[in-house]
Amino acid sequence: MSRFAPVALTVTSALLVLTACSSGVQGTPGGSGVRDPYFPKSGNGGYDVTHYALDLAYDPDDGHLTGTAEITARATQDLSAFDLDLRGMDVERVGVEGKRARWSRNGQELVVRPHDELDKGETFRLTVRYSGSPETVTDPDGSEEGWLPTADGALALGEPTGSMAWFPGNHHPSDKATYDIDVTVPEGLEAVSNGELVNRATSGGRTTFRWHTSEPMASYVATLAIGDYKISRSTTDGDLPVYVAVDPEQADDSREVLAEIPEIMDWAEENFGPYPFSSTGAIVADADAADYALETQNRPVFPGAPDTELLVHELAHQWFGNSVTPKSWRDMWLNESFATYAEWLWEEDDDGDSAQETFDALYDHGEDEHEGLWDFPPAKPTSAAHISDAPVYERGAMVLHKIRQTVGDDTFYDIVQDWAAEHRHGNADTDDFTAYVEKKAPDEDFTPIWEDWLYGDGKPDQP
Repeated sequence: MSRFAPVALTVTSALLVLTACSSGVQGTPGGSGVRDPYFPKSGNGGYDVTHYALDLAYDPDDGHLTGTAEITARATQDLSAFDLDLRGMDVERVGVEGKRARWSRNGQELVVRPHDELDKGETFRLTVRYSGSPETVTDPDGSEEGWLPTADGALALGEPTGSMAWFPGNHHPSDKATYDIDVTVPEGLEAVSNGELVNRATSGGRTTFRWHTSEPMASYVATLAIGDYKISRSTTDGDLPVYVAVDPEQADDSREVLAEIPEIMDWAEENFGPYPFSSTGAIVADADAADYALETQNRPVFPGAPDTELLVHELAHQWFGNSVTPKSWRDMWLNESFATYAEWLWEEDDDGDSAQETFDALYDHGEDEHEGLWDFPPAKPTSAAHISDAPVYERGAMVLHKIRQTVGDDTFYDIVQDWAAEHRHGNADTDDFTAYVEKKAPDEDFTPIWEDWLYGDGKPDQP
């Protein structure tokens, strides 16, 4: 929906320009994307979000969501207008710093023209009221994300672009923020999100859940699970809170593997360094809710009961992907290689195959189980449809193993832990990582690894 017809929009824009010129305003519109190599329209230029406060209400019977998003941001340039990413939904009102703002729609872009120009460095508050039936988004690889209706509620998953289906924002991994998410649902249902549950109140047949995420979070790992979930709370040996929500039909199949969370977390801290968040856990949804698991922050989502290896993978992402987040979707391998290699390390430490044996089997016969393993290098997926393909996961893990072979275990684990610590709650790209490895082991020559395994085409030759 657009608030203005094309002709009216042109006239309005012209008037705004004339007004700006006559009053000496120097602001310019922020960019409508951050030129991500695979999703160029995702994210927006001209500002940086620091906090989202979402007040949502959902009725599963009619699939209707109403929301108010209060976004706190800092202008990174003098702004006359700026964009938000919002797919679908009906926008009812937009305000900036307490004053009504003009707005229009252009595809996934919600273009906002504040009443007063925003100065570079200024912190401002934006409010968007919206409602409608959120969309289920089909990714370039054919998988579904965004808002996924379930038999008794909904599941929101956002990688890579689906979060814009249920709240407006700067939806690119390079812009992380803290969150408060209030969700009101019919009494009897649970509403599970990221961070900590700080309040739960029921009145008039409706229950409101308030979730707070104090650590920076990329929007693609924000989640919301609404439905009939069984909730359990516990702690690890290190007193880290564990919050688990399980679809009742998955409870029996999930019980044994979810009981391993404290052990896995202790093992991961020993290998990857201190856990970067204030709680952990899992959401086990109905098996038909999605066809993939996702490393949503604090508590990853699984469609049906996971096995131990998948649980290890998604919990490892809390360090690699959620805390150390890629600067662009080209750097996806930095997420998936570490999480995949974590599976290899877990098996090695659990008296299974060593990481070397896993590497050798993958090198010799990997194409049999992982289609397209050698189709492209981990750091250069061929398109948006392939950022989750085997080269990003398995071949990416092989890059890490080659580094380990080169530097030895002591230096390798120093690299892994220090990388996670130095970039904690930040963003990094492939160049950052290769430079960091070279800095930590300055006497080693990593050129063959970078040229043959990370960026090279085809199956590398083994020395």
